[in-house]
Amino acid sequence: MKNDGGRRTVATAESCTGGRIAAAITARSGASRYFMGGLVAYQDEVKERMLGVPREMIEQCGVVSRQVAEQMVRGACRLFGTDCALASTGYAEEWEGHAVEIWVAWGTAEEVYSMCLREDFGRVRNVEVAAQCVLERFEEYLRGER
Repeated sequence: MKNDGGRRTVATAESCTGGRIAAAITARSGASRYFMGGLVAYQDEVKERMLGVPREMIEQCGVVSRQVAEQMVRGACRLFGTDCALASTGYAEEWEGHAVEIWVAWGTAEEVYSMCLREDFGRVRNVEVAAQCVLERFEEYLRGER
C-alpha cells in the first residue's frame, strides 16, 4: 500500500456533491498527509475520460447508479494513485422526471462499497447529507467496521 506516515492515501471523485467531500476532508488538520486530490466530474464525458467510466455502463445503468459510483472510486484511485477514494453521483433534487437519488461509494480499487440516498431535504441539504454520509461510512470502513 502506498501511504504517508502510516496513513492510507485518499482521493475524491464527485459529481452532485461538487467538491464538498474534498472540502470536508481538507478542513481537517493534517489532511495534507493523506489527501492527494479530488476531481469534480459533473459531466458524463469527464467521468469517462478522467475516471474510466465506460460509456456503455452509463448507457445501460444510468449515470446515477451504483455501478457508476463504484467505478468512480476505482477511477479516482487510479487517477490519483491512492489507496482509497470516495465518490458521489446523483440527482440532488427532482429533475426532468427523476426523483432525488444520490449514490455514494467508498473503498479501494479492489473493494468498493456503496449506498443510495433517496430522502429529499431540499437540494442544498441533500448534497450536505450525501457528503456527510459517505465520509461517515468511509471512516467506519477504515476502522474495520464495514
